[in-house]
Amino acid sequence: MKITAVTCVKNEGPFVLEWIAYGRVIGIQDFLFYSNDCDDGTDTLLDALDAQGVITHLPNPAKGRKFQLEALRHARKHPVVTGADWLWNADVDEFLNIHCGTGSLPELIHACGNPDAISITHQYFANNGIETYEDAPIIAQFQHSHNPDIWCDRFDIEVKTLLRPTFPAGYFGVHRPYLPDDMARDQYPKWTDGSGRKVPNRFLVNEGEKRQFGYRARGARKLATINHYALRSLDSYLVKSDRGDANRDFRFFDDSYWRDRNDAAHHDQSILRHLSALKKEITSLKKLPGIDDLHKVTVARHRAKIAALNKDPAFAELRAKLMAAPQTPPCELAAMAELANGVAA
Repeated sequence: MKITAVTCVKNEGPFVLEWIAYGRVIGIQDFLFYSNDCDDGTDTLLDALDAQGVITHLPNPAKGRKFQLEALRHARKHPVVTGADWLWNADVDEFLNIHCGTGSLPELIHACGNPDAISITHQYFANNGIETYEDAPIIAQFQHSHNPDIWCDRFDIEVKTLLRPTFPAGYFGVHRPYLPDDMARDQYPKWTDGSGRKVPNRFLVNEGEKRQFGYRARGARKLATINHYALRSLDSYLVKSDRGDANRDFRFFDDSYWRDRNDAAHHDQSILRHLSALKKEITSLKKLPGIDDLHKVTVARHRAKIAALNKDPAFAELRAKLMAAPQTPPCELAAMAELANGVAA
């Protein structure tokens, strides 16, 4: 079974090796990277990995403002995608945490009944008070998230979709494919959630909204979830805020993005089953000629950027605001206030 991962990056150099190594541990063979506007050495590191056959690296082909969507359109015709049995599109802060068997992608696909697509729900992992950037596996540093069934005030949580490249989509989005409007019901593909159940029909046919990015999370995570480390350390979040979104040039990260994702109410270390294998795979990648040195360059530039931002009054103010922010998302605080005042049922 050949599985290809596609991702877009911008100044993610310190985190690239872990993401590739983890993907290899769970059964991904090919990686197609698109990079844009990197100044931390990410693109140089990816070029070196490409030269040694570990990944395929291309400049982002975007001509508009939606970098990721344009890259996905480009990727659909690339040989590492067309030659794959399955396609996984995710960001380098998203780790597919598989709960069945030994935690591999082939086992997940089999457990879901070998469908045409599997949409897997996000679980946002909190910063949990970690201020300093450390060059160590992210999956070990951050082990707390929101209640997996509820994010902020939502029971419906976003997904990302593992699918066959032959999936009969009219349109491929970042989170999910969309069926053609004129597709007959008897032609619908077999599409499951992260528990192997058929996805809700409303989601399947994208009923009621222009774009449905997810569905009810409760009961949908039995076989897999996506550990989304959107915040990482406070240091790294400042760099992320300065960089902006790697996928859309009009999206930025501020204290509201942080507060929505910094709920540490739930302890989850299930992904650590892979930690030993992950470390071995990272070590193996670093032994390739020049890779460890290029990784260290990205780490040094990441730390230099952190030092520079901490001297900037605007970022020093943001840092102080984030450190003082409650870990309960604003919408939950508002709901609790309504309950306390007898406004809400």
